[in-house]
Amino acid sequence: MTKKYHFWISGCQMNYADARLISTRLEGLGYKPTPIAEEADVIILQTCTVRQKAEDKAFGRLQSLKPLKKLRPDLTLAMMGCVVGVKGDENLESKYPYVDVWMPPASDGAPLIAHILHGEDRDIDKAATSTRYAIQNEEVLLPSAEKGRLVSAPVAVVYGCSHACTFCVIPHRRGVERTRPVGAIVSEVRSLVEQGVKEVVLLGQIIDRYGKDIADGPDLADLLEQVHRVEGLERIRFLTSHPNYMTDKILHAVAGLPKVMPQIEIPSQAGDDDILREMGRGYTAEYYKDLVYKIRELVPDSAVHNDIIVGFPGETDEQFRRTYDLLAELEHEKVHVAKYSLRPGTVSARRMVDDVPDIEKRSRLQAIEGLQESVSRRKMADWLGKTVQVLVEGKTKGRWRGRSPQGKLVFFDDEREMRGDIVEALITHTGPWSMSGEAVGSRTPTAHRGDSISLTVI
Repeated sequence: MTKKYHFWISGCQMNYADARLISTRLEGLGYKPTPIAEEADVIILQTCTVRQKAEDKAFGRLQSLKPLKKLRPDLTLAMMGCVVGVKGDENLESKYPYVDVWMPPASDGAPLIAHILHGEDRDIDKAATSTRYAIQNEEVLLPSAEKGRLVSAPVAVVYGCSHACTFCVIPHRRGVERTRPVGAIVSEVRSLVEQGVKEVVLLGQIIDRYGKDIADGPDLADLLEQVHRVEGLERIRFLTSHPNYMTDKILHAVAGLPKVMPQIEIPSQAGDDDILREMGRGYTAEYYKDLVYKIRELVPDSAVHNDIIVGFPGETDEQFRRTYDLLAELEHEKVHVAKYSLRPGTVSARRMVDDVPDIEKRSRLQAIEGLQESVSRRKMADWLGKTVQVLVEGKTKGRWRGRSPQGKLVFFDDEREMRGDIVEALITHTGPWSMSGEAVGSRTPTAHRGDSISLTVI
């Protein structure tokens, strides 16, 4: 009888990249995926802790599996990700003794595979070491559920973070910054392309710090150039950037490499200098504004996205207004906004008081969301009547769904199978968050933004 595994995943794309690796390991042992936890022989929870709500959700899911584990003691239950952290937490093991395996973020799955192969009667740490040695050179394969269907795949290129913003728990949970070798990344991308992937999203907590932990090492622009050479790859995206490390060299790479999409995620987090200083961001609002203008000058077709935290400790109405005004002036294509959430282990949790009332945080969040909806609606309307190249990722409610080079979500109707194709779509309707269009041409050979392409007219 075929054994099955079940993944429950929350959090960022980095978590999905980690989960894909574990799925590869399990399928190498003959396991098949199942969306139903009760059917599984192995259940893995991939967790996030960047917000308290995400952490509560993870522990809620873990608690809900306790009766199943009691009913089926032979079930292997594993928990991984940022809730576990890089150093581990003995309190977790004592509080949740029914969990068989705990794995940190960016785990290669060796402890889980060791448990499955050797059981509880063996030294799991020793077994994990031997298992890790056996799997370290294994080819990176897509899980069976994704083969031939996954169009865009995340690829981790920098693990951990050493910048240590005062509000951020990532350094505490994911550890110090570690750059993956260029060769390993290119090999993984090539393997993914051979399995049908058309786009890769290169990931790092601060991706424009790629290579900075290696003396005289490559930088992000060098990596983009090498990944760009992979035959059959259609598109490259990368995130998330930090204003302090975004160089002209990187921007020239984005502008000059046709496969690299002109979508730049570069959070300011706030627009007030005092708040930015308390956050440990290392730049001023004026510096950030100048950078956005430079990005738009060097990469004229770019979409610049921002992340904002409202209600940071001590944030006054006047300071929030400066953040609001920054966004109103720059008119980003997209803004992700979140209320400040106190995270244990961070500098802000140790030294600051979470003194902005939640009702005020909600009000500020809603103000920015309202502003951004207005900005997005107006900027999206500029695409009306234009044609865009859409990489088709799949279907939603019977309609094909894909993204433009700038990351705009586009829907259209067509009876043919178009997953993985790049389609020319004439935009006939726009809203604040997506666009709809009509397919007027398609192609499957590799060609990219700004290229001269030959279309098959529909």
